[in-house]
Amino acid sequence: MLAEEPIEPPRDLHETRLEVVTAHLIAAGARSVLDLGCGPGELLLRLAEHDAFERILGIDISGPAVAEARQRLTLSTAAAAGRVEVSVASFTEPDPTLAGFDAAVMLETIEHVDPNRLSRVETTVFGCFRPRLVLITTPNAEYNPIHGLGPDMLRHPDHRFEWDRARFKRWSRGVAQRHAYRVSFADIGEFDDALGASTQMAVFESA
Repeated sequence: MLAEEPIEPPRDLHETRLEVVTAHLIAAGARSVLDLGCGPGELLLRLAEHDAFERILGIDISGPAVAEARQRLTLSTAAAAGRVEVSVASFTEPDPTLAGFDAAVMLETIEHVDPNRLSRVETTVFGCFRPRLVLITTPNAEYNPIHGLGPDMLRHPDHRFEWDRARFKRWSRGVAQRHAYRVSFADIGEFDDALGASTQMAVFESA
């Protein structure tokens, strides 16, 4: 069941997600980053502010979203010098030209994928693209009551699912085992002792 209106997380939570992801990428020494499901380019713009990143590529299957990202990047002085690109592409379709990046990010993206296509995402991202670091953030369904949602309600009409922490960890550990990655987990946002945080993150590192 969907919420009557999309639940927009507090702006500071979204900013925190961007900050946490960026900090992880910098700490890992990533020089090239693939933003999978980049949308209008908020993460791209954030990464472009840091000279540590030499190549940043965002892909999205939505033409209008890519067009908006391109416009925003054009207006940003931080995105100059050709370090940032954006294109229409899918992370469910293997493409060898997208291999070789140091890191890939799926920021609040996986929950927009139909569950029966998750195996294609896994094969493409971890099998074909195979960056040495993959960061995936997604809503923690256990936290939804704090957002005012009832049982079985989703935060956004386009969400295909929202996992609790145990389900997300099972999926992530399975992916890591099948593709020779190590995985660890982090909470993003204010933490509730019983329900966890609003956003959960998996950090995959190639073994």
